[in-house]
Amino acid sequence: MCAKATMEEFEALLNESFEIDTPDEGSVVKGRVIAIEAGQAIIDVGYKMEGRVDLKEFANPGEEAQLAVGDEVEVYLDRVENARGEASISREKARREEAWDRLEKAYADEDRVEGAIFGRVKGGFTVDLGGAVAFLPGSQVDVRPVRDAGPLMGLKQPFQILKMDRRRGNIVVSRRAILEESRAEQRAEVIANLTEGQTVDGVVKNITEYGAFVDLGGVDGLLHVTDMAWRRVNHPSEILSIGETVKVQVIKINKDSHRISLGMKQLQADPWDTVSDKFPISSVHQGRVTNITDYGAFVELEAGVEGLVHVSEMSWTKKNVHPGKIVSTSQEVEVMVLEIDEAKRRVSLGLKQTMRNPWEVFAETHPSGTVIEGEVKNITEFGLFIGLDGDIDGMVHLSDISWDARGEDAIQDFRKGDVVKAVVQDVDIEKERISLSIKALENEHMAEAVDGVKRGSIVTVEVTAIEDGGVEVEYNGVKSFIRRSDLARDRQDQRPERFQVGDKVDARVTNIDTKTRRLGLSIKAREIAEEKEAIDQYGSSDSGASLGDILGAALNRNS
Repeated sequence: MCAKATMEEFEALLNESFEIDTPDEGSVVKGRVIAIEAGQAIIDVGYKMEGRVDLKEFANPGEEAQLAVGDEVEVYLDRVENARGEASISREKARREEAWDRLEKAYADEDRVEGAIFGRVKGGFTVDLGGAVAFLPGSQVDVRPVRDAGPLMGLKQPFQILKMDRRRGNIVVSRRAILEESRAEQRAEVIANLTEGQTVDGVVKNITEYGAFVDLGGVDGLLHVTDMAWRRVNHPSEILSIGETVKVQVIKINKDSHRISLGMKQLQADPWDTVSDKFPISSVHQGRVTNITDYGAFVELEAGVEGLVHVSEMSWTKKNVHPGKIVSTSQEVEVMVLEIDEAKRRVSLGLKQTMRNPWEVFAETHPSGTVIEGEVKNITEFGLFIGLDGDIDGMVHLSDISWDARGEDAIQDFRKGDVVKAVVQDVDIEKERISLSIKALENEHMAEAVDGVKRGSIVTVEVTAIEDGGVEVEYNGVKSFIRRSDLARDRQDQRPERFQVGDKVDARVTNIDTKTRRLGLSIKAREIAEEKEAIDQYGSSDSGASLGDILGAALNRNS
């Protein structure tokens, strides 16, 4: 009876073992650690099967395996039996399969996954996601470029799966996405507690050419270079340094883009509030040249107040010169306030107004008629430009070069650099023009030549040229022309050929014009005057004597 029961039990156990299928190769099975030896764990996976797994497969990156006899583990069954008669199993593959299942679910749900960076590869890093290895591109490590990733290695931290392909075994993750999300949440929280006009403390995190980024406690704000100080700041590094704690005012908050604009100068008194009082129109002040452009120079009157000296207001005489040829950066200059536009925060300054107008000075020291001497600076088609005192020029028009020659011909006798004399004719201060005359110098000579001579005087002249229309004569260096009709009283004697060059003849002065340098002469007028004088002296109209008798008597008496 007892033997029969034993056989029945054995048969039941045998049938049960047949009913339980041997696990499929390539699947994950549960097992129990029954021994640890020679760096390996011997694991009983059931079904009369045992296998060996290296202890390192149970360790996390950078850590030692925490495994003890009796622990239950999951392993991957590669083969039911290998050459040694043992099951070929792997903890690493089991973890990988387990991880892929978990990661696929996390990827579908857009959940974060935990992992640790354990290696560096070309273009990025490798990350252990609890059994599956993922690629972390260098651009996805942080929100800003990371120069040293050492502190991040082996550290468990969250990642976001960007894409994955189980068939190819590819997973790409991002740490930056997690940071940006956290920063966005933190930024939203910080921004919610900020208001425009609020004064806060921050730490300078980064400095660029256009400003500085200030950390306000989880959120960065931009402090633009123009909002750092009321004065001109060429580069933010002039007044800020990285890591420095600064007090700033929130100027503007963009709720949509979460951008914050900050200012430092807004916490200081605006110097423009008192500009009109400190710098009244026409007042003269000392300033420093801060910047030079093609159109002028900027001069700082005080911290935060700059004015522009336009190129046209720099010099009385240097008209087409670059401002850099007149002033230099950092130079101290004296300027006059010309105009203030408080709405546009602009001050117009003048440099030349602090010096006397050289045309005014010249007009005071050289009234009309003054003889000057200067160098020919330029020769144009309409005249000569002569350099004068005060670095200004005067012009001799073609018509004022010579009395005798045409202007176009007379100007050919001059060259740049020649030193000439001229007479000041007129000074137009408003138009900055000085009119000179070279031929007016000859007027002075004429005045000397005709000194004591008046209209009606008889003068002796020398014939210098004979022409069809008359003769050219000269009196004390002053040339004149006696027309044919004035050569004699009698018509038959009005012949130029009667005279020869060098002849001395007497003529009556009919006109003296010093401005046009003309001396009017007439032999005919002299003869008529002499005849009239003889009649008055030696005869009368009713005496019955002829003109010949009268003249003869006069001549005899004189003899």
